[in-house]
Amino acid sequence: MKKLNIIKKDPITEMLTNSLINLPTPLSITYLWNMGFLLGMVLSLQIITGLLLSMNFIAHTNLAFDSVIHIMRDMDYGWVMRYIHMNGASLFFIFMYIHIARGIYFNSPKKIPMVWASGVILLLLSMMTAFMGYVLPWGQMSFWGATVITSMISAIPYLGPYITTWVWGNFSVSQPTLNRFFSLHFILPMVITALVMIHLILLHKPGSSNPLGTNPDMDKMKFFPYFLIKDTTPLILFSILTMTVIIMNPNMLGDVENFNTASPTSTPTHIQPEWYFLFAYAILRAIPSKLGGVVAMGGAIIMLLSLCLTKSKNNKKFSPSSKFLFWLFVSTVILLTWIGANPVEYPFITTGAILTFIYFMLIISL
Repeated sequence: MKKLNIIKKDPITEMLTNSLINLPTPLSITYLWNMGFLLGMVLSLQIITGLLLSMNFIAHTNLAFDSVIHIMRDMDYGWVMRYIHMNGASLFFIFMYIHIARGIYFNSPKKIPMVWASGVILLLLSMMTAFMGYVLPWGQMSFWGATVITSMISAIPYLGPYITTWVWGNFSVSQPTLNRFFSLHFILPMVITALVMIHLILLHKPGSSNPLGTNPDMDKMKFFPYFLIKDTTPLILFSILTMTVIIMNPNMLGDVENFNTASPTSTPTHIQPEWYFLFAYAILRAIPSKLGGVVAMGGAIIMLLSLCLTKSKNNKKFSPSSKFLFWLFVSTVILLTWIGANPVEYPFITTGAILTFIYFMLIISL
């Protein structure tokens, strides 16, 4: 009994107990509030599978593609690890986009601005990590995607060409680029994990909001066991769904060009990133100026911080006009994703430009 009391008084144990067991949680929160828990579970899975894959991956332009084939064919359950990691990235961004949409709908940026700001930083870091991971298999789309996106840095006045050369480590995407991307892809998830801890600390200080928009301190109960069960239920369902996709059609969200090894002399007909970057890629393509496209693409994410400056603290569910603007914003993002997956030709260029304008106008209006 004495040993148990000592353990309970331990500061780390006390912090975990207050965060996972005794955390006061509003009774009225719905399943939309589960996304943070699911994101944490997927992040943990990505780190574990990524660590296992890194033990057999060779970061060399002549061997990277073959090492992935070796992992898939020769390593015990290597194909499972690789497909979980590959589709886990898509699952991570699905949960993240739902998490962001829920925050916008229930006006979280205004209620808890520091939590929202840390979340936007996490989004940017997650996109950087996912992009670098997409390059590592060294397939055709990996190589040309890296070439197109990194060359956009050269549009920055004065310093652009120097930064591009530094990122490449050469005068084009080559061996030094692959080395740097592999190192950054390995270390950035650790940085993201640390920022997630800060994100949670910032959230637990004021406490979670609720869908009613009322004072959350009026009706709360302990997180354990009811909310833990509530969080675990969708985790089990999505785990079953993910494993079904991995077994039935693991390359459903991939690109056929990545089944070919990278070739600097053969350019794919249509270069595009993974689906979760397509809305930003469509915005990049919509601006004729190279510098303007880069600024617009970065601004599409960074402008989410401007939502902290909104005047109203009321949830959008209680305002028909705000609700309409929110769903129009969601529809615009989905349409931009579709535009990004299409070739750079009429009518997709014009449509993309119109949707980009609507996107920025809606962010200002939300």
